[in-house]
Amino acid sequence: MKPLLTPAIWILLVAILLHTGFVTLSAALITFALYGALIAGLLIAWKFHSSRIFFALLVLFLAERAISYFSSAHIAASGPGNTALAAVGLLLPMNFVFLSLVKEKGFTFPSVAPPSLFLFVQSVIVAVLCRPDSLEAPHRALHRAVISHPFSYTTLAAFTAAAVVLIIRFLLYRKPAESGLLWALVASLLSLRFGGAGNIPSAYFATAAFILAFSMIETSYMLAYHDELTTLPSRRAFQEALLRLAPPYSIAMVDIDHFKRCNDTYGHDMGDQVLRLVASRLARVTGGGQAYRCGGEEFAIIFPGKATKDVVDHLEQLRASIEASSFRLRGQDRRQQLRGADRRTRSARERTKPGNNISELSRVSGPTEISVTASIGVATSSQRMLAEEVIQAADKALYRAKAAGRNRIETAASGRRRARTKAAGIA
Repeated sequence: MKPLLTPAIWILLVAILLHTGFVTLSAALITFALYGALIAGLLIAWKFHSSRIFFALLVLFLAERAISYFSSAHIAASGPGNTALAAVGLLLPMNFVFLSLVKEKGFTFPSVAPPSLFLFVQSVIVAVLCRPDSLEAPHRALHRAVISHPFSYTTLAAFTAAAVVLIIRFLLYRKPAESGLLWALVASLLSLRFGGAGNIPSAYFATAAFILAFSMIETSYMLAYHDELTTLPSRRAFQEALLRLAPPYSIAMVDIDHFKRCNDTYGHDMGDQVLRLVASRLARVTGGGQAYRCGGEEFAIIFPGKATKDVVDHLEQLRASIEASSFRLRGQDRRQQLRGADRRTRSARERTKPGNNISELSRVSGPTEISVTASIGVATSSQRMLAEEVIQAADKALYRAKAAGRNRIETAASGRRRARTKAAGIA
């Protein structure tokens, strides 16, 4: 739950402190924070080619402007502020759900034109509805009934439904953008709850803008330090973790068995599924280990403060859980099918054989099950060993595991014992 809660929850707590009066800020400073967060967020979104967050910030800006303008003193007496508040209560969560569901395509014209037109149409509708003279006399009673309580169960229902969608999206994809949209939605709800216009509501709108801006920073961090395919920490994170290590510690190197053969036989899509499957098992390794993807089908696990004897059982549980995993493929592998002229030549040739059509119809391509296994080598540091030497020792143990038949664990200590035994025999 940590990626879902931080740092957005801390930003929201600052706004709550402002609301409770524990921290007091002037109206000018709150306004500066609001527009500073919006402008900074828009620039960061433009720089990072994040059109979804860019338009989410535009939605916040239009919502805040609509409520503030139509709640101002020169038109507030006629009640259009309530209309704007009720309209924003429905449109804002709807837009956040829409932006969460669309695929990120950057700032190309085909990708930005539909949401731009969508926001423009919504702005025109809100402006028309909020005009003091927009309602004819026969409809005024109905209009008052609808907006007499702008923060109503309808608004709560819209925000609740949007929050459920965003939570599901986060649980499925674990992306900071989904978390940012969720907490920005919560901050916007609090702003509407307290009137939508004024110092406190503006502070909550500023909080929503800050949360969205931070979500892009988190996204850039994840791209730099996490592998996008497996979501495990990447090689850069592994190298930085090595700098913080102090003996004793153990490093295990993990390699998927026959991964190249799987790629060549079943295709790269299946290879990606295998990588994600193994990574999901590595992420749940016990014994205090942290798994990293170093590249290709190779992974590493760091066990701070642990010796080889302390981690072997945990690695054996990991190996067994990977071995118990499998995929089921239905139908014949397309890579093994003849294509083009070869297929046509073969078909023409086989049609001349008696009974060939019957044999072709009776042939059934059943499901294929792919088993996944991994080989593991582990080494423990000593006071005189560098981290690179520990990795090299774990790599040698990994090579021995593969040479001994794969799907097994080898330790650097066992290799040293065999080397000493051979030397003693020669002597």
